[in-house]
Amino acid sequence: MLDVRRIYVEPEAAALPRGQQVLARWPDAELVEVASHWDIPELHGDEANVDRWVRIKTEALVLGVKKSLTARPNGRSSDFIAPSTANGCAMACAYCYVPRRKGYSNPITVFANIDRITGYLARHVARQGSKPEPNQCDPQAWVYDIGENSDCSVDATVSDNVRDLVDLFRGLPTAKASFATKHVNRDLLGWDPQGRTRIRFSLMPDRVSRLVDVRTDRVAERIAAIDDFVEAGYEVHLNLSPVIVHDGWLEDWAELLEQVADGTSARTKAQLAAEVIMLTHNEALHDVNLRWHPKAEQVLWRPELQQGKRSQTGGWNVRYRTGAKGRYVAQLTDLLTERLPSCRVRYAF
Repeated sequence: MLDVRRIYVEPEAAALPRGQQVLARWPDAELVEVASHWDIPELHGDEANVDRWVRIKTEALVLGVKKSLTARPNGRSSDFIAPSTANGCAMACAYCYVPRRKGYSNPITVFANIDRITGYLARHVARQGSKPEPNQCDPQAWVYDIGENSDCSVDATVSDNVRDLVDLFRGLPTAKASFATKHVNRDLLGWDPQGRTRIRFSLMPDRVSRLVDVRTDRVAERIAAIDDFVEAGYEVHLNLSPVIVHDGWLEDWAELLEQVADGTSARTKAQLAAEVIMLTHNEALHDVNLRWHPKAEQVLWRPELQQGKRSQTGGWNVRYRTGAKGRYVAQLTDLLTERLPSCRVRYAF
């Protein structure tokens, strides 16, 4: 997935132990000093990069320092969004929202000041005390999403940042780490999380995944790994996302849910839960995708089914029309109850 040939480096990051670890991993890579990981014109914000999108994700890496540390309230998948230890991804899913935040090619940026990040998180968890009452995130623990802007399973192939977070939450009895992933990294199986890290395997029907989940592990491989991660001490949930409406979509989802039911143990099913997230797409990303992956847009951009909405950042997003979206959600959650009855739905929207 990665063949790093050029590393863009903030000097402060290169001086830190984690930065030195990353640099030592690719000793032959060309080093390019940059003032800020946010300001690299040849990587970020240049839509012309679409012609070499995947190549940039494969060959480029950015090493920086996370300046602002905040744990943002969430309330859907997690109670809080933890400060990122990475940004960007080596994968190139056609619907991903992350490229819109930092420029379309958006390769992995690793933040080297991991000690500062873990220290902040430990203090934040301590300030919360015990969780006063159950919610959709978790009945007992405060849940912190540690992978909002990246895929932690891939990040773990680049540095020890993710392992440090798993180690941190293992010792925090009132909190859990959580991240969604489309990559099966079996190195994580030896980390002994003791139930304090939740992995949400992202799933969608394979027929559509092969079209839009670019450079990810196949859905069958993700399903096959679920039991192993449960046995290794992880809490494992399903991230049924994004749900894309197309001809025969419910039949495809029925087949997928049967694959999960047939491919997981009773122990797995007893702790299983799911989040269901309908597709939201973006007009600017649609225009860029037309230049490198137009076939994906045949299922992602459906004006006859979608309506527009201005995002908080000013972008123009599309989602399934009001009324119809509710029916789609109900159809899929009913199907989940029928085909995988032991799996509760934590939330659906």
